[in-house]
Order: sequence, then structure tokens, then C-alpha cells
Amino acid sequence: MDLTPPILPIDSILCGDARVVLDRLPANSVHTIVTSPPYFGQRDYQHDGQIGREKNADQYIDNLVAVFEAARRVLRPDGTLWLNLGDKYEDSRLLGLPWRVALALAAEGWILRSDIIWHKPNAMPSAVKSRPTTDHEYVFLFSRESEYYYDADAIREPHLTFSEHSKMKGGRGHFGKRGGTPEQGKNGGQANLHDGRWDQAFHPLGRNKRTVWSVPLGKFRDAHFAVFPQDLIRPCIKAGAPENGVVLDPFFGAGTVGVVAVELGRKYVGIELNPDYVALAQRRLTMQACR
Repeated sequence: MDLTPPILPIDSILCGDARVVLDRLPANSVHTIVTSPPYFGQRDYQHDGQIGREKNADQYIDNLVAVFEAARRVLRPDGTLWLNLGDKYEDSRLLGLPWRVALALAAEGWILRSDIIWHKPNAMPSAVKSRPTTDHEYVFLFSRESEYYYDADAIREPHLTFSEHSKMKGGRGHFGKRGGTPEQGKNGGQANLHDGRWDQAFHPLGRNKRTVWSVPLGKFRDAHFAVFPQDLIRPCIKAGAPENGVVLDPFFGAGTVGVVAVELGRKYVGIELNPDYVALAQRRLTMQACR
């Protein structure tokens, strides 16, 4: 029997079923997981054992829970999981799959920290007339433990209060003025804000990241399917892993998580069931390295 502890295969793509491959990886070894599993009943990836082609939604949920239970062992105690999921209509009924998966993971011990709305400004048009056209998906932020790594400063947004986009009446007129808080009672009635410059109460790097992210759909010319958008992945990796940290994607697909991880100075580990996609992702990452 080989008792040598497993070594994390940094910057590599492992071909196989995520539920099996994850069991071979060392425990407590990756900083964050960023992934978008196949959606239920949406696309046939032409491979036996694929997730998303189950007979019913309950089986799909159970399979995803099994994958992330295996992934939790590999995640560091201070690690996070960023999970993107879309929904599905069946017999004119919305299945509510993103939240059903999220609640199932929470029941297994994951700590649900945030639900993020991915707004797709270039969503495909729909001829449906009995309901609004869907132009959003979810990204859920989970942690393994109550204390976890999260770099809020790395993903701050520009302040809007004193910009031309401010919705506050007279917003920019208060900038830089002593006693410039526009009305009594703003900011919870903190006296120091009413007697000083209001703009000094704001973080110099920007406001905290909000939970609605407007990101166009991703494209990659060698893939015949929509890929995980890089702009959706960047804040997850920036907030979830330090420089030189390790990012895991157990549904690697075209390798976009790896591409963004390398771009941001992080390491990656990808797991992909379909060998054709492994080859596609490897070519893509090799092209990036040659630039």
C-alpha cells in the first residue's frame, strides 16, 4: 500500500469524474473553488456519467451535493466556494434549481454567505409571452467555516454618491464641504459625519461590492457553447484567493477559470470529465502562456 500523501497538481487539468478525482487530491489544499456546473437538462456534453442529464431534478441536486461534499475536504478551512447556477423550466414550471441546490448544500454544512445576481445585458431574446424574459442567473458564495478569507478591498466598486450617476438629490453639491451631510439623520445620525466632510466617511478604494453584477455572456471561438464569462470570474478569484493562491474548478469546461487565475497571478487545478474539453482548455491555456 502506498502511504505517500497526495500532492496537489498545480496548474494542471485532471480528466475524470469530479466525484472520483476530488478524492485523490490532498485535504485542505485549495484557497477557493470557482465553478459553473452543467445546468440541468440544458446541454448534452456527449459523455457517460455527465451531470445535468439526470432523469429528474432531485437526482441532479443529489449529484451536485455529492461533488461539493468531496470538494469541501479539498478546500482549506478558510476557503470559499463561488457557485454559478442557472434555472430550468419543465412543463411550464420554473424548477427553482439554484436555490434548491444552495439550500441542499447549506443542509450539508456549507455556510451560505451571499446570493449574487448575475445580470446578463446581452441575454438571448425570447418569444415567451406568458412571463418576463429571463436575463439573470445566480452566483452563490459559500464558506466552509464561519471565519474565512475574503479580500473585500480587491473588488471594491467606484463610489456613486458624488458622481454623475448619483441618485441622491444634490449629491455632488455636498462633496468636500464641511457640514456637507445633506440632511439630519443621514448615516444613522452619527454626529461626526454631520460636523465633518461627508466624503471622508467613504472608503478611499471605493464602496463595498454590491450583489448585482452586470456581465455580458462569455465567448470563446473554439467552443460551440457559451463559456463562463471572465468578468464574472475575476471578482470571485480576487476576493477568494490571495496572490499565488490555488483556485479549483471541478467543472473546468473550456478552462476559463484557469485563464483568469493565471492572469491574476493565481494557480489553478481543473477537473473535466470530457477529454475533448480537456484538450480544448489545454490549448487555450497554452496560447495564453505564449502571449
